[in-house]
Amino acid sequence: MNKIYCLLFFIVSAGFSACNLNTVADNTQSVSENNWMYNNPAKVQFEIADTLKTYAVKFNLRHTVDYRYSNLFVLMTVNGKDVNKKIRYELKLATQTGEWLGKGSGDIYFKEFTLLKDFPFKHKGPYTITIEQNMRDNPLVGISDVGVQVVKN
Repeated sequence: MNKIYCLLFFIVSAGFSACNLNTVADNTQSVSENNWMYNNPAKVQFEIADTLKTYAVKFNLRHTVDYRYSNLFVLMTVNGKDVNKKIRYELKLATQTGEWLGKGSGDIYFKEFTLLKDFPFKHKGPYTITIEQNMRDNPLVGISDVGVQVVKN
């Protein structure tokens, strides 16, 4: 009976935490065999209805201890009626001493990065954001999940 209550508590908690009214789009995808390929970017498509607000664009990453580097280079592309923007980011995943940043559980670590903080979408309508890995390795070993989130400020 305790297992049923624990499961019910987990489901209800997850439901409440996912209900952020300011979230415009949120898409996370698993990476096959923890090998992130160039041609498998994180991608989200969404509609902007409120052009008076600004938005934050976040990149969510889950990696294993098999990831060989302390950083990650990504290319973010924002496409829409009024914008065609491509930006390269270097994201820090570990300290100089090799300690992983972010939240960890076992051999999996999660880190959220805000790539754009107060971004204005000037026109209503559809937009697409893609984030692709931009490292020399292809596939990039040790990346288990990637996601893009757009949040109204």
